[in-house]
Amino acid sequence: MQPSTNPMPDPRVPGIADRVALAAGFADAARRYWLTVFPHVRRELRRWRERAGEIPDPVLRALAFDAQRKRGNIEGAAAFAAFASRPDRSAVVRALVAFQAAYDYLDVLAEQPQDDPVAGARGLHEALLVALGRAGTGSQLDPAATACDPAGWVGTKSRAVLGRVGTVSQAARQPDYYAQYPWREDNGYLAELVEECRAALATLPSYPSVATAARRGAQRIMEFQSLNLSESQGDHDALVRWAQTELPPATELEWWEAAAAGGSPLCVYALIVAAADPALQPEAVEAIENAYFPSIGALHSLLDHLVDRAQDAASGERNLIDYYASPLQAAVRMQGLAEQAASAARTLPRGRRHAIVLAGMAGYYLSHTEASTPEARPIARNVRAAIGGLVAPTLLVFKARRLAGRLTASPPDGTWENRRRGLLPIPRS
Repeated sequence: MQPSTNPMPDPRVPGIADRVALAAGFADAARRYWLTVFPHVRRELRRWRERAGEIPDPVLRALAFDAQRKRGNIEGAAAFAAFASRPDRSAVVRALVAFQAAYDYLDVLAEQPQDDPVAGARGLHEALLVALGRAGTGSQLDPAATACDPAGWVGTKSRAVLGRVGTVSQAARQPDYYAQYPWREDNGYLAELVEECRAALATLPSYPSVATAARRGAQRIMEFQSLNLSESQGDHDALVRWAQTELPPATELEWWEAAAAGGSPLCVYALIVAAADPALQPEAVEAIENAYFPSIGALHSLLDHLVDRAQDAASGERNLIDYYASPLQAAVRMQGLAEQAASAARTLPRGRRHAIVLAGMAGYYLSHTEASTPEARPIARNVRAAIGGLVAPTLLVFKARRLAGRLTASPPDGTWENRRRGLLPIPRS
C-alpha cells in the first residue's frame, strides 16, 4: 500500500468548521462586551477620573490624568471580562480596570527623572503584587484579609477616602510606594486602586487557585518595568541578564522577546477571568500561564512597542523592536511569535475564547496608523496572516473607534491645555 501523498491536516490550524465557530464566538463576545462589560467600564473610568482630580499634588494629578489617556489599554484589559460568568462579570471588570489603571499610572511615574530609577520603579510596582494579594516583601496575604490599624494609609494625609474601598485593612499594610520619589500626596489614589482590585478578586470563587500564578506574572512585570531603562537612565545590561534567566526551556526566544513577554499583563488578566470559574482545575491554570508566557505576552508587548516606536525615539525611550537586526528579521520573528501565540491560544481549554482575545489584541495594535508605516507594514502583514481571519473584523471595529475618538475627544480636565501653557510639568511618556 502506497503512503498517501496528501499531508495530514495540522490539528493546530483551524479548519472551516472551527473558523465558522470562531466567527460566531467573536460575534457573541462582542455582544456581551458592548451590552454587559462596556457600561461597567465607562462607570469605572468615570469614577477613577474623578478620583484622579482629587489628587492634591499637581505632578501626581497630571501623571494620573496622563495615564488615563491610555483608555485603549483599560478597555483591552476589561475585554477579558466578556468571558466571565455573568454573576462575576462586574467584579472581574473592577479588578481588571483597577489593575490596568494602576499599571499605566506606575508606568508614567516610573519614567520621571530619579536618582535610582531601578529601586524607584521596583518600589512603585510593588503595588501590582499587593493588588493581587501580596502585602510587602515576603508576606502572603489573602485578598479578604481582616481589619488592622488603618493609621498607615499610603501616600495621603487624608483619611476621608478610606470608606470608599470597603475595608482599610490592606491599605494600612501596604508599602510606601512613593519612598524614592519627591511626590507622595495622592490622597490615597494608588492605594485605592490596589484595594479595589483586591476586594474584587476576593469575591471570585477560584481566585486562590490562580493567585500564585498571577503573582508570578506581576513579579515579571515589576522586574521588566524596573530594568527597562530609558537612554538617560542607563543601559539595558541588567534587563538582558534578567530576561535570559526568564527564558523558558526549549524555546528559541531572543532576550528582548523574553523581556517583552515578562512585561505583558495579559497572563494576569486571563488568570483573573479563569478565577470566576468555580470548577477551575489546576491543569487549566498551568496551561493558561504557559500559553500567555511567553508567546502571547511577547507578541502583545512587541506590538505595543511597534506602534510606540516613533514616540519612544522622540522621548529617548528604548524600543525593543530596535534590537532586531533589520525590519526583515523583525517581520519574520514576529510572524513566528504570532503563529506560536495562535497555536497556544487554540489549544487551551476553551481555546476559542483565547483565540478571540488574541485576535482582538492584534487588531487593536494593527489598527494604529503607526502600524501602516513603511517599516511597520511587513510586520503587521505577517502578524495578521499568522493569526488569521478574525483580525479583519477587529481591525474594522478599532479603526471606527479611533475615527470616532478623534472626532469627539476632548480633555476632561484641561490638563493638556495647562501643560501647553506651562502651568504643569510635562512628564515623559
